[in-house]
Amino acid sequence: MSLKGKTIFISGASRGIGLAIAKRAAQDGANIAIAAKTSEPHPKLPGTIYTAAKDIENAGGTALPILCDIRFEDQVQSAVQKTVDTFGGIDICINNASAISPTGTLETEMKRYDLMNEVNTRGTFLVSKSCIPFLKKGSNPHILNLAPPLDMDAKWFAPHVAYTIAKMGMSLCTLGMSKELAADSIAVNSLWPLTAIDTAAIRNVLGSDEMAKGCRLVSIMADAAYAILCRDSNVCTGNFYIDEEVLREEGVTDFDQYAVAPGSDLFRDFFVPDDVADNLPTKTLSAY
Repeated sequence: MSLKGKTIFISGASRGIGLAIAKRAAQDGANIAIAAKTSEPHPKLPGTIYTAAKDIENAGGTALPILCDIRFEDQVQSAVQKTVDTFGGIDICINNASAISPTGTLETEMKRYDLMNEVNTRGTFLVSKSCIPFLKKGSNPHILNLAPPLDMDAKWFAPHVAYTIAKMGMSLCTLGMSKELAADSIAVNSLWPLTAIDTAAIRNVLGSDEMAKGCRLVSIMADAAYAILCRDSNVCTGNFYIDEEVLREEGVTDFDQYAVAPGSDLFRDFFVPDDVADNLPTKTLSAY
């Protein structure tokens, strides 16, 4: 199956994982609406909706950059309608936009708490809700949330309760909507990395170039997302996928191609359950 001619609505794809997924889909000739709020360059976060659109078009796709803050319902509805007016419909919705602040309870300001929940949980719900009427008419329709497996182990909550609540809220959207929309043949899945991914956001939050040596490239998430979106929406739903698991199912065996520094120890990402990590052949994982 190919994404040629498919229309994808993706939030927060000015850079990083979201842009990588968009560029991978563009290689098939997909139409991609980039709904994000960065229209001017940020001093620490490279990329805007316009530079992303150029990258997508250079990769072979058709891009529609839309200035949109997914915290606001009117902006999301307008962005979705503009996508439909431009491309004739929507086949795939990708909830990539996310806010992160891995801080303890006393260190988390309420404005930061509100931001994470408005973008992560509420934003995922709102964008999905706005796209669903068009996905019902789409071809092999998918919703893909960049969200972790549902694992209620307290160790994932204790260090950063607010952030975990916001990310697990995205995962709850996957759990509920996959069942709710099954009769409409709309697949709803989550995708999460086994290891830390080298993005500007991670570098800003967690450290340095040295930290990046323990990460993988955004291309591993792009390839995994592509594989999921090409699967039959009638049967591929309600899953909490891990990138390496997906690619091994696709026959990939060389994971050094995704390493920032091949041969280096890798940092295991937040929220990956122990049983999942233990079942994967990668042996160079260590905790943050």
